[in-house]
Amino acid sequence: MSNRFSSMALIVALLLLVLSSSLYRIMETQTAVKLRFGELVESGIAPGLHWKFPLADVIRKVDKRLLTLDAPPSSFYTLEKKRLEVDSFVKWRVHDVGTFYKATGGDETRATALLANRVNDNLRNEIGSRTLHEVVSGERDQMILNLTAGLDKSARGELGVEIIDVRIKRIDFPQEVRSAVFERMRADREKEARQYRSEGLELAEKIRADADREKVVIEAEAYREAEETRGAGDAKAAAIYAKAYSKDAEFYAFLRRLNAYQASFSNKGDIMLIDPKSDFFRYLKSVDGK
Repeated sequence: MSNRFSSMALIVALLLLVLSSSLYRIMETQTAVKLRFGELVESGIAPGLHWKFPLADVIRKVDKRLLTLDAPPSSFYTLEKKRLEVDSFVKWRVHDVGTFYKATGGDETRATALLANRVNDNLRNEIGSRTLHEVVSGERDQMILNLTAGLDKSARGELGVEIIDVRIKRIDFPQEVRSAVFERMRADREKEARQYRSEGLELAEKIRADADREKVVIEAEAYREAEETRGAGDAKAAAIYAKAYSKDAEFYAFLRRLNAYQASFSNKGDIMLIDPKSDFFRYLKSVDGK
């Protein structure tokens, strides 16, 4: 009885061992390939519980989530042969796990190294065909689009990897020339500032001269109008005086002479040297001035 129980226990243990060796599980964040005696027989295995032949089949699991390649800064030359330090990163994930396994053996570290080389090659081509201004601001967006499209095309076919996005974190000059470049940039900005100030002063002088000229014209026009108004008033006053004089010339002459006397004799200290027989005193000698 004891031997029979031991035999059954051994058989059950063997069955459990075979069963455990025949089952494998793929997580939701994974995909896998199946190797049978070292040969790829199935790829892109979906998440879940699956069967395999014990000892014959080997399962290689691969992370299918979005991954980040933070490439180290590298040096590139622009079209004018100016050296730049470029720091970039890439968002990628496994697209074809069969191709990915054949290219990298399922090793994510090797995949990132191969991908980093391709990123540098594409960056070198894109930056080398553009000027410094185009790389920094002029055509930067278009350069990123070209870089992403070209890298995605080559990575899908050669590595089985899909490139989601490529971004440049920083573009800078090498440390040994950075100070000189910044000084030259500062000098250029100061030159532009002086030019703008000079143009502003020139424009201000022109505006000031135009304003002064307009001021002279306005004042001359105002003086002319004032003189015309004053002349018209004097003429009107003269006409009124003439009309009044023509009505009673003798009374007008008498009134004018009284005003002259009042103005002449207003100050007791004044001395007048004049002939007493002068016509000036004729209204003092006679009421009718004769």
